[in-house]
Amino acid sequence: MRRTAALATLLCLLAGMPGTARSQELMAKVNVNRQKVSDTKGDVFPALEKKVTSLLNNTPWTTLKLKESERIQCTFNITVNTYSDTDDSFSASLLVTSSRPVYGSGYTTTAFSNNDTQFSFKFNEFDELEYRPEQVDNQLVALLAYYAYMIIAADLDTMSPLGGTEVLQKAEEVVNAGQTLDYPGWKAFDDNKNRFGLVNDWLDGPMEPFRRMMYTYHRKGLDRMAEQPDTARAAISEALGLLETAHKAKSKSHLPMLFSAYKRDELISIFAAHGTSEEKQAAYDILFAIDPSQGSNWEKMKK
Repeated sequence: MRRTAALATLLCLLAGMPGTARSQELMAKVNVNRQKVSDTKGDVFPALEKKVTSLLNNTPWTTLKLKESERIQCTFNITVNTYSDTDDSFSASLLVTSSRPVYGSGYTTTAFSNNDTQFSFKFNEFDELEYRPEQVDNQLVALLAYYAYMIIAADLDTMSPLGGTEVLQKAEEVVNAGQTLDYPGWKAFDDNKNRFGLVNDWLDGPMEPFRRMMYTYHRKGLDRMAEQPDTARAAISEALGLLETAHKAKSKSHLPMLFSAYKRDELISIFAAHGTSEEKQAAYDILFAIDPSQGSNWEKMKK
């Protein structure tokens, strides 16, 4: 497997080693969709795509040392809603998704996904994007740094219990800096689905079962599916129990519903094909309580 639970331990070790050589963590594919805006002068959209890709893929976000094949595959789909070449302002949305390989198979699973509808910023085609953690004063750079950290932290949480804590704290630092940027999506307690709400819930003590669920679901569940399908499915049932605990502990948190949304088809497939009637019913009850709007889909896992 390209990354193991030892990565989280490695992160902690390397964090305290000054001068350690670092490598980039992300292998991001960026797409800028400009269909909603009229033609504009210059090459601002290709430049945006190129420079966002460069920042994400060429910045060493942590002290992790990864091989090229170990970098986290992720996509950043930016849909531009409005653009003004008068002040270089963009109003956009971002669908960001990262994936991770499943041991013993050619299958990859979504580790993190979020649709940010408040992805607004300013950008000129001649701008240079550089992340400096000690001075977060550019909205676009702050947005990209935040999601880079969230992707890496989620990936580490799937590899080791609470493995992404230090990286989540870096995302939290970006959020704190974002309070002064005068753009939507950063404000504390403004919206439980915004960038503050997302990382705040991920680090909140009552939501720790959610993070432990990430490890149980992926390492004890999916990664054993090829060799021990019954044991793996039991672990996934255990993970859903942790998801239920997190949901009950903080019912207004968006995280359980977010997880169930990007894992929906996968969960249906896992339980519909081989799950026992008890496993199917338990999974259905938990997922329906978290997101009843998907009830017709959750029914499919009981067939």
